[in-house]
Amino acid sequence: MQHISIDLSNLQPPTRDQPVAEVAESLPTATASKRHPSSPGGENASIYFVGTATTILEWQGIRIMTDPNFLHAGDHVHLGPGVSSTRKTNPAVDLHDLPRIDLVLLSHYHADHFDQHVEASLRRSLPIITTSHARSTLTSKGPESFTNIYDLEPFQQMMINIGSKSAGQSAPALRVTGMPGKHVPVAKPIEKLNELVGAIPPTNGWMLELGYAQNAGTFNVGYRIYISGDTLLVGDLKEIPRRYAEQNQKIDLMLVHLGGTTVPSPSLAPFTLMVTMDATQGVELMRLVKPDVTIPIHYDDYDVFASSLENFQAQVERAGLGGVVYLDRGEEYRFAVRE
Repeated sequence: MQHISIDLSNLQPPTRDQPVAEVAESLPTATASKRHPSSPGGENASIYFVGTATTILEWQGIRIMTDPNFLHAGDHVHLGPGVSSTRKTNPAVDLHDLPRIDLVLLSHYHADHFDQHVEASLRRSLPIITTSHARSTLTSKGPESFTNIYDLEPFQQMMINIGSKSAGQSAPALRVTGMPGKHVPVAKPIEKLNELVGAIPPTNGWMLELGYAQNAGTFNVGYRIYISGDTLLVGDLKEIPRRYAEQNQKIDLMLVHLGGTTVPSPSLAPFTLMVTMDATQGVELMRLVKPDVTIPIHYDDYDVFASSLENFQAQVERAGLGGVVYLDRGEEYRFAVRE
């Protein structure tokens, strides 16, 4: 297990003369605040939905951002040889109106998850946990390289200390575990072609656990969040519920990437390839993982998305599944981290 430390007392707020985005004091007030659909109460943490796969989690004075993408409607991203996409929506907050971010979870190095303006604007020392492919890319840009990048393979773990503790006391901490993901269909010809042209990079999901570290070296989990990342419903994902069910570890929340991303464009069907879960696969993942609450993200922001949120809603209802919270951009989900 790897260890990094974030000492909030030593963090200096970015100044406006630095080429960084994080200059605001706080996030905008959420347009709506939602809670557990059946047992709300005791909320002490929140997830703010910016748009596409970008969320910002706040707990114990820190902010964790996932897959930062802050392009606007009409902006384009390059997704591989001959493949581009146009954004259809605006983010809930502009990149240069962000407050301080303490950690980024980057599922993979793709422009719709880490756009060119994000790459140019975030401070170079910002801790980023990602894939080995993304780490290699982000640390190989000479003077513009990011300097605090960590990579995790599936089921590798990293502890992040976010507060100090005195004798006999616990301190808030995070544990991040890499989760498997496949951004291309599991078919040898397709995988070999992708290796050759490098169109779709390797991707991770994450298990983010919020809890308290003890002096004895133990870690008591107070809340567990599974973030699927850009993956299809592949056999590797079956290992997730097996590992956590065996240890009776409940998954409190799942952030599921949907959209049925179809390249090079949904308009070119049937000569297309689906590279993220559609509504049907999203419902099957709910059945597989059995999270207490599910929040769909990454569902309508780009024109390569072919599977609508409405389709997912309808399939959830037909399947008789509950515990789904729907967030629009600018809304937040508040939850309780157990002590």
